[in-house]
Amino acid sequence: MWCLELLLPLLLIIKGKTCMFLIPSYVSGQWNVWIPRDISAMTNSCVVIPCTFMYPSGIRLHYGIHGIWYFGQPYPQLFPPVVFKTRTEIVHESYQGRTKLIGDLHQRNCTLLISNIGTEHSGRYYFRADLGGANIYTYPDFSELKVLDQPNIDIPEEIVADENLELTCYAPDNCPENSPEIQWMYTDYLPEPEYTSDYVAESNTAVLSSTLTFTPRPMHNGQLLGCRVSYPNTTLVYERLISLDVKYAPRSVWVNVSAEVMEGSSVTLHCEVDSNPPPRISWLFGDEQLLWDTASNASLSLEDLTPSQEGIYTCVGDNGYGVMNTSMYLAVLYPPSEPVVNGSLTILEGSSISLQCSTQGNPTPTLTWLKDGELVGAITAAEVSVLELLKLNPQGDGQYRCLAENEHGRASSSLNITVEYAPVLLDESKCTVVREGVQCVCMATGNPEPIIEFYLPNKNITVNDTDGRYNYYTHTDGHTSTGMIKLREKGERLGNGAVNVHCSISNMYGSESFHLELQQEKKYMMAVIVGTIGGVAVIAFIIAAVRYVGHNNKKENGNPGQDLVSKLENPALYYSTVKKDKQCLRKKVREDGDYQPVGSMAELERQELNYAALEFLGGRSRDGGASGRGDDGSDYTEIKAK
Repeated sequence: MWCLELLLPLLLIIKGKTCMFLIPSYVSGQWNVWIPRDISAMTNSCVVIPCTFMYPSGIRLHYGIHGIWYFGQPYPQLFPPVVFKTRTEIVHESYQGRTKLIGDLHQRNCTLLISNIGTEHSGRYYFRADLGGANIYTYPDFSELKVLDQPNIDIPEEIVADENLELTCYAPDNCPENSPEIQWMYTDYLPEPEYTSDYVAESNTAVLSSTLTFTPRPMHNGQLLGCRVSYPNTTLVYERLISLDVKYAPRSVWVNVSAEVMEGSSVTLHCEVDSNPPPRISWLFGDEQLLWDTASNASLSLEDLTPSQEGIYTCVGDNGYGVMNTSMYLAVLYPPSEPVVNGSLTILEGSSISLQCSTQGNPTPTLTWLKDGELVGAITAAEVSVLELLKLNPQGDGQYRCLAENEHGRASSSLNITVEYAPVLLDESKCTVVREGVQCVCMATGNPEPIIEFYLPNKNITVNDTDGRYNYYTHTDGHTSTGMIKLREKGERLGNGAVNVHCSISNMYGSESFHLELQQEKKYMMAVIVGTIGGVAVIAFIIAAVRYVGHNNKKENGNPGQDLVSKLENPALYYSTVKKDKQCLRKKVREDGDYQPVGSMAELERQELNYAALEFLGGRSRDGGASGRGDDGSDYTEIKAK
């Protein structure tokens, strides 16, 4: 019947009829219980476990409502201890006279009071509702009771010196008969302690708390603090004491005073560290660890000392919260040890670096910096010397040596500095005329060594060591690279007559391209110009001679023009003389410049050289040329270029 009543409203909903008001309330009702998951109480006091339960409202209560509280297990067949039962007063012996149901089950209130509890009552409590007949249900939810014999103090995992610390003491307030009071003990030595109280009520349970705030110091490590909980008008008093474990970094490290010992002697170095927790003590010589131990003190024994053991000995204490160290200097009389300098460096031009040199010796040595045997910087009377090298150029490349000296001897250490820079074209780069054609040489210096390529713009060809069509050659000497290419033809010329060959130099720091000039062509052109000027000078001399002879003839017989023609019956003689001089000049140019016409150079020669010829026309005009007699009566004739 109960199942039919449950299914009927569901069928009505499926058929689309809005008869929701016909649905019994127990359809949406469930067997539920609300009790606090955790609750606490002090021993010998009482505790109230709040409880509210629900059951399907469609159940008809023919015999009323009864309730049962179990301890430990919710299943009756396992025979758990009965804490309280409304039908009978038979309960477990440990709860005799201690339990009482203070809630009204008909109001669905199942609140339980347990008095005079002890630690044996700590555990889980389950409620079981008995509505009569088969309507008996044990709720799976439980409330776990913790019975305390002392208050709880919330202590941080770590208490660190000089950091703000909060300690909170808790006292449960779940007994309506008494309310607790909290008081802190042994706080007189604390610096400016502050107290705050709080009352937290949640899930029908209540806890009273008191928070102590202060800043602990290393001196507070090991000090006692206490929290006292009391219930007025009772003899119930509960206390808890704690010892402060204040963590602090090493406060002091003590070692021997610095000492001077002779080589071969023995010495013991002591170290003591104050910290919490105890530190890891390490004895260091420079960066080398000689001994370590986790303790408050450690000693290092050195026997048969050698000069290499002179220096700073450091005791380091490290406990995870801080590090402290103290050093002492152990001096051993000996000549300077080999200086410690920077490793060899490779830097870019314009960079600045600092070179450090350190040594050990007694007496204190003098340190001198030398570059390739020359003094650089100042001489320093110390164990450390720093040489500042600002804006280095390629001349700064070389070996730097630090020399340490004292009255017992000397020692030195060296390093190399390599300065890298972008390629620079050298003046030796040029194109020259050789027997085979034109030879172009490109020389550049740089670090890393420059890569050299030739470019022929008119042919749109780049010539390098991978191109086998041209006679290409490269050579590297130190930071200087030389590239050479031989061309059978000079190729097309630029407007000024230069060979159109470009040289490209490059490395990782830069690249540039330059046009290589044909330097021997310049010499040849100068020779042509000089030859032309010389030829003109010879012609001018001949003209002057002719005029002079003509003038004398005029004075002698008054017919200078006719006499001049008769005397100069072979005018080609003058032409031959000029041409001969020109050939001699060309021969001289060949000897000086090793000039050999190649290809288009022969055409250039024919285009740029003109020969002068003298024609004596007997004072008569020819082809409209200018000739005749001057104002002073002298004869003149025309000079033509052929």
